[in-house]
Amino acid sequence: MRLLHTMLRVGDLQRSVDFYTKVLGMRLLRTSENAEYKYTLAFVGYSEESEGAVIELTYNWGVDNYDLGDAYGHIALGVDDVAATCERIRNDGGNVTREAGPVKGGTTIIAFVEDPDGYKIELIENKHAGHGIGN
Repeated sequence: MRLLHTMLRVGDLQRSVDFYTKVLGMRLLRTSENAEYKYTLAFVGYSEESEGAVIELTYNWGVDNYDLGDAYGHIALGVDDVAATCERIRNDGGNVTREAGPVKGGTTIIAFVEDPDGYKIELIENKHAGHGIGN
């Protein structure tokens, strides 16, 4: 088994595609539309779906916002320089909600940003990515 994708419901598909591609540097991999059930999908990622997990952005026609609830946490991205990535995201119009700095009780450098729908995205320094964030 392997992780294929994470689906996020979005209120404005083009706005979300622009954020994930132009601000976070992902590629738009494919789109599809289902007129009968009134939704459009866009898949974005850093690699092809056959090579790694991607994000499925789902736009349900006519729905422009969602209650995100309190069960969802965040998506995590590994980056070489968290502070520089925050600065670039901010300059590209993104919302940095926690500046770069060590995780509470540890040394791993992290930050948080939000996508246009309010989904949290954690940035983790690559040297710590996949090793637990407390170290």
